[in-house]
Amino acid sequence: MTLIYQSTRDKTNKVTASQAILQGLATDGGLYIPSQIPEVKLDFDVLKTSSYQDIATCVLSAFLDDFTAEEIAYCVDNAYDAKFDDPSIAPLVKLGGQYNLELFHGNTIAFKDMALSILPYLMTTAAKKHGVDREIVILTATSGDTGKAAMAGFADVPGTKIIVFYPKDGVSKIQEKQMTTQVGENVKVIAIDGNFDDAQTTVKQMFNDEALREKMFANHKQFSSANSMNIGRLIPQISYYVYAYAQLVKTGAIKNGDQINFTVPTGNFGNILAAYYAKQIGLPINLLICASNENNVLTDFFKTGIYDKNRDFFVTSSPSMDILVSSNLERLIYHLTGNSDVLTSELMQLLNADGEYRITDDMFKQLGDFYADFADEAQISSEISATFEADNYVEDPHTAVASAVYKKYALATGDQTPTVVVSTASPYKFPRVVVDSLTRSSAKTDDFELVKQLADLSKVPLPKAVSDLFGAPVLHHEVIATSDMQIAVTSYLELD
Repeated sequence: MTLIYQSTRDKTNKVTASQAILQGLATDGGLYIPSQIPEVKLDFDVLKTSSYQDIATCVLSAFLDDFTAEEIAYCVDNAYDAKFDDPSIAPLVKLGGQYNLELFHGNTIAFKDMALSILPYLMTTAAKKHGVDREIVILTATSGDTGKAAMAGFADVPGTKIIVFYPKDGVSKIQEKQMTTQVGENVKVIAIDGNFDDAQTTVKQMFNDEALREKMFANHKQFSSANSMNIGRLIPQISYYVYAYAQLVKTGAIKNGDQINFTVPTGNFGNILAAYYAKQIGLPINLLICASNENNVLTDFFKTGIYDKNRDFFVTSSPSMDILVSSNLERLIYHLTGNSDVLTSELMQLLNADGEYRITDDMFKQLGDFYADFADEAQISSEISATFEADNYVEDPHTAVASAVYKKYALATGDQTPTVVVSTASPYKFPRVVVDSLTRSSAKTDDFELVKQLADLSKVPLPKAVSDLFGAPVLHHEVIATSDMQIAVTSYLELD
């Protein structure tokens, strides 16, 4: 039987995987989730010698079962190819007390490449399956990495356009230059005067605007999303957790069946939710450690059962985690309610109206799969420096958040379970904070001089994704008020 996906806010809103990928967000404002967890044969005596592509095929075939084997093979083969600078796609590096899973070897040197390399193929294949002849407009808010990775994936893909909004002062200079130099006839990049939450909230409002949706249809267009709200973004991320475990078995670091921990730097909750689903299909995970920066709304939620976005917003050195509304948490909430669309919808309405909600005691008791803590700016800098001194290894600030939180956890609990830190970005995306941390000084030069300094310090070759930015012309200059986002969309799409 075909696996059905249903909305977190209306159980009767049911679609297949390919339909969910095309829509991105449910029409009722909810997120699509699998109606049941599929059976996935995780035989690590076999998987330990399997390629990343083989494991991705195994996972995707189970979750996206209305795609044929040939369609899955086409998507996987085109996504995970020579665009990754390491043949293993997601290498696992052993440090002193942990393993770092490097997810930054793709085109844009951030973990978003792992899913956004395959999403355009999944989406265009889904469109063909359903005879969709409307132009698919990818509408996306980004905290720094999703935007560039999505644009790199969808640039000049026939039958698509992509519009990306990012917070003007909420991304690194390297991230901004990556986005504003993006080529492609179908690409539009716009900075806003607000933060990521402002951008994401407005994007969701546009998805849920029936009048705008009808106007899109009248002009032979439809919205879809490249954010992790789209299950086509979320499901491929499960693969690298399975792959990491397989590599640990392969190297003899663990035995088949041993439990491990994952520590995940977390903002929008999609990456760690993929790990949660990996555990649901049988991956032997002991604990999921949710690591936040000073925007620690998730830390407080896992400790108290109260989600409260009514707090100060901090612009930090780990901007992809500068988020107070973690959209993907809604999917976990749905599961905690016993799959109640009514209760989930009520909680999300409270979040929208009051900025907070409290889960029930029964729901709170089900959070045992998670541990949560955060790292402040001083701890992030200290972790970057300490890791380099101990292991001659350079972490970006997001990875340093996860690494610092893991060390706090290990010290507090004495837990010696083998632990994988999910390394989500190359340090070259954030040269200022990394160089400042390594030299214990405050650099006065610009980010592009700092990447050269980082190359000298780290002895790690400068990635092509960064070297290509030198001298690249800025093609996108627009900065608008958050309140003008929908006007910008309708104008670009010539809907008026």
